[in-house]
Amino acid sequence: MRVQNFAIFPLAASAVNIISSNDDGWAEVNIRALFESLGAAGHSVVVSAPAENQSGTGSKQTEPTVLTEPCEFDSCPSGSPAVGFNATEPRLGYVNSYPVTSMKYGIDSRAPEFFNGPPDLAVAGPNVGSNIGLAAYISGTVGATTYAAHAGIPAIAFSGATGSQTSWNTSRPHYSDVYADLATNLTNQVVAAGKPYLPDDVWLNVNFGTVSDSECTNPADFSFVLSRIHIAVPFITPDDVTTCGGSRLPSEIEVSLASGCYASVSVGIAASKSDANATMQGVVLQKLGTLLTCLS
Repeated sequence: MRVQNFAIFPLAASAVNIISSNDDGWAEVNIRALFESLGAAGHSVVVSAPAENQSGTGSKQTEPTVLTEPCEFDSCPSGSPAVGFNATEPRLGYVNSYPVTSMKYGIDSRAPEFFNGPPDLAVAGPNVGSNIGLAAYISGTVGATTYAAHAGIPAIAFSGATGSQTSWNTSRPHYSDVYADLATNLTNQVVAAGKPYLPDDVWLNVNFGTVSDSECTNPADFSFVLSRIHIAVPFITPDDVTTCGGSRLPSEIEVSLASGCYASVSVGIAASKSDANATMQGVVLQKLGTLLTCLS
């Protein structure tokens, strides 16, 4: 049963239509937790995610095919169609293909069905495990996110350091609810800042730190830090946006290794999965405003 007592959910300016995907599969607990959390915040969410775990498949695409084996966690039987949905909750859908193909199907087919047009926003994850630095190039969660951003849909990738592949119909782990509510809080902040939610061809890579039984147990324990995806090369990498008293943002790896409860938020270019320039970082800095803090 879902625990709500630690959710924060700052009010969004308005409810929006969201396509949700991942690379861990449509029946993995994290994507289901986020579906519920975003819905509880008032958003309309449709899941279009792989039928199977497709971690590490990057930006691969291929036509969906009929399932020759059951979906992950036996969430659909062998012989199921190439695309399908939950009988009791049709907004939960699978695509028997890669994450990018799943996101594309969600934008092109599922969104018009439920939203009468394109989604306002795309989210992916929360991924099981961090997607930091070079991992962004091979992550299917990132691949789905950058596809959406490059297609003109503002997009955010969420990943969490804690957890393992877990079925949607088992007892939900605490970390999954924490990550879902953190993702909802950041999504609400982006929406509340108004359109355009993100600059063209820009995506956010958000990595949540470790949740344990004794530390970082509540969304309110976490601080969001503006970061960069890749480690800057001295004298070569251009300056980042000026904030926290300097013109060099911490890298995602620095944030992940810092003592405390942090979530890194990096601004990336979808076409290259590289860091955005200082101007684009500045736009996001203004949008996220007081949600962000400096790394201690």
